[in-house]
Amino acid sequence: MLYLDNSATTKIHPEVLEAMMPYLQEEYGNPSSKFYSLAENAKKAVAKAREQVAALLGCDPDEVVFTSGATESNNMIIKGIADYYGREAGANKRLLTTKVEHPSVIETFNFLGERGYDVSFLDVDQYARVGVDQVKEAASQMQPLLTSIMWGNNEIGSLNPIEELAKVFEENGQFFHTDATQVIGKVPVDMSKMPGLRFLSMSGHKIGGPKGVGAAIIRKQSKEIYTRLTPLMHGGGQENNYRSGTLAVHNIVGLGKAAELARNNLKQNVQRLIELEKYLTDILKTNLHEKIKFNSDEKNKIPGLINLQFIGINNELFIKKLSDYIALSSGSACSSAKPSHVLKATGHSLEEVRQTIRITLDSKLNNKELEIFKVIK
Repeated sequence: MLYLDNSATTKIHPEVLEAMMPYLQEEYGNPSSKFYSLAENAKKAVAKAREQVAALLGCDPDEVVFTSGATESNNMIIKGIADYYGREAGANKRLLTTKVEHPSVIETFNFLGERGYDVSFLDVDQYARVGVDQVKEAASQMQPLLTSIMWGNNEIGSLNPIEELAKVFEENGQFFHTDATQVIGKVPVDMSKMPGLRFLSMSGHKIGGPKGVGAAIIRKQSKEIYTRLTPLMHGGGQENNYRSGTLAVHNIVGLGKAAELARNNLKQNVQRLIELEKYLTDILKTNLHEKIKFNSDEKNKIPGLINLQFIGINNELFIKKLSDYIALSSGSACSSAKPSHVLKATGHSLEEVRQTIRITLDSKLNNKELEIFKVIK
């Protein structure tokens, strides 16, 4: 099968699996235990992974908090900030986001809205982007406690101007969070150059790592002062009291190795994805030019992600018909039961939504594999 659903998940990298295996077998110690070698080895492995993730993202290792994935990271950060700073009478309970965020952000904002928080959702352009001036004006008028804007859209692939937005929030001193899940390993990320970006979420399984592990980056207020937020899970105080529970060492090691590979291979992976995307779009434009319409922008986007309509064809029937040969999706795997809220927010009709598919490539593909689209009529 030709797998073209890499925004949903990726195949685990062989080097990642190799790095994980000892911690599923002989190195089974709990890093929260003390003194004996199994515990110390586990503790060192976690520390190394924390450094690998920090190197990929340009933050300090002690700003990396291991979670089960970006959904938990988003929930932890948004709910944690909202509760800690907004629970007192008269506190700032205003929150700002966009209409095209991942469901784990939108539903968390809706949850807080039902509990008395003043939640605002920004409109986006035809490619699901927000403008710097638009955000600056909204943040100035609203003075939100926290703003959350995704780095790269998981359905259309458009990139938001996160670096410029970070400057806005650096100037106004408000909390700024981004879900960067889809851009890690495909876009350079250096949080050290963006002090206004206080929080970031990511998942391991989007970059050739294992499922069930991710990270929440929680920037410190200063070199020695941690940002305070209410923990999503209370218990033994692991992860600087942000996230209690026994650490999944094997998964954390896998995430660390995947982060190391993503950092080392970033330039060549991006270049290869750009080449593959052009090769495939040329085939589609040549073979099906009257039967398709692209929803994705051609620039300023996640490399290797194509969102397009097959005119007059139901996307689910199309995907099912090809399911023995090609793995495709109609959009986000986290909202598969609902029509795309992203396409709706960008002005597409329900008919257009229902004929849209998403193709997401892997840099390890070869051109010949994509020629299967030449026979699709």
